[in-house]
Amino acid sequence: MEAANSILKGTHVRYKGTGSAGEVLDLRSDDEGIWAKVDTTDLWYNTRYLELLDEEEYLKLKSREERRRVSKFDEEADQKQVSKKKVDSLKKQLEDADMSNELCDGGG
Repeated sequence: MEAANSILKGTHVRYKGTGSAGEVLDLRSDDEGIWAKVDTTDLWYNTRYLELLDEEEYLKLKSREERRRVSKFDEEADQKQVSKKKVDSLKKQLEDADMSNELCDGGG
């Protein structure tokens, strides 16, 4: 099944609305037009909002996306490490707290 703008199964496309790019997995049509299912989002897009990408441009986008994903992963790991240090510091402070009888009077 061929779309009006030569989008076929296996071609690389970019959704103009968000810049999401991927490979066309399937095509279907209805009263509203021709739709392409894109692998990276697993969503159906009307082909009038898709643009064809050549292999070089697609690989460039995928490389940029991968760098962003790795950078985000590193940032999240750093944040987890900072949070762990804060929790460890708080635990240490609580362990060092004086819990003698003077501080822990009964209420009755």
